[in-house]
Amino acid sequence: MPLTMARPTPLAFDKAKIVAQNRRARFDYFIEEVFEAGIALTGTEVKSLRFGDGSIAESYAEVKNGEVWLVNSNVPEFSHGNRFNHEPKRPRKLLLKEREINKFHGAVERKGMTLVPLSVYFNGRGRAKVELALAKGKNTADKRATIKDRDWQRDKARIMRDHG
Repeated sequence: MPLTMARPTPLAFDKAKIVAQNRRARFDYFIEEVFEAGIALTGTEVKSLRFGDGSIAESYAEVKNGEVWLVNSNVPEFSHGNRFNHEPKRPRKLLLKEREINKFHGAVERKGMTLVPLSVYFNGRGRAKVELALAKGKNTADKRATIKDRDWQRDKARIMRDHG
C-alpha cells in the first residue's frame, strides 16, 4: 500500500474570479506573509459574491477563542433573497489550519502585527477564498517613501521608453 503525502501548496494562489480587493492595504502596511483561507458563507452570501458584490476595504481579521474571524467585510444582501437573506456586515469565520491560527495568534499578541485581507476570490474549484496577510503598519514617513519610490519607478519607465 503506497504512502500518501500531502499535496504541496502552490506558490501563487489560483484566482479564477476576483470579487473584492483591498488595494490600500499594500500602501498602509508592510506585508510580511500571505495565506489563503477559506471563508464560511451562507447561500445568499455566495450568490451575492458570484455577482461581484462585496467590499473588504475597511475590514480586518482577528483571532478569538482559537478561531479567526473576518470583521467588517461587506457582502450586500442578495437581490432575489427571501426572508432568510443574510446580514451584510456580520463577522465571517475563516477556515485555517490550527498551526496557522497559532502562528497568527502569536504574531498579533507578541509582535504587534495585524491580519489584513488583501482579496476575496473564487478559486478554480469554485470555492470562495480570502487572501490574508500578516502585516505590520507603516508610519507616515514610510508611506512618503513608498510614494517617492513609486513615482521614481514610473518616471524611470517613461525615460527608458522615450530614450531607449
